[in-house]
Amino acid sequence: MGIRPALEKYGSSAGPLQEKEGPPLVRTMLGDLGVDPEAIERVAWLVGHHHTYTDVQGLDYQILLEADFLVNLFEDHCGEAEIRHALRKIFRTETGSRICRSMFGLEEES
Repeated sequence: MGIRPALEKYGSSAGPLQEKEGPPLVRTMLGDLGVDPEAIERVAWLVGHHHTYTDVQGLDYQILLEADFLVNLFEDHCGEAEIRHALRKIFRTETGSRICRSMFGLEEES
């Protein structure tokens, strides 16, 4: 959510800038749609932390991190070593790990 505003304001798509710029957009967009305020705050919090890989709080947070990594690994044309490193360090769900291995043609490590 915050990538475009970060690029426009700072000329950078660095993770911390995306985390800063995304939550206000989430609050506006979901507020305009009449989404429950508690849900809005959770989504805003998630967007505001989606480049923070420590102290992961909740399955929704873990799934978001894994999905974001899948996109970034693909868009950045990462090599096998970097993908395997992400699998070991970031991926915790069986589904996310399976999707990652499938997307990049990786066999399970023994």
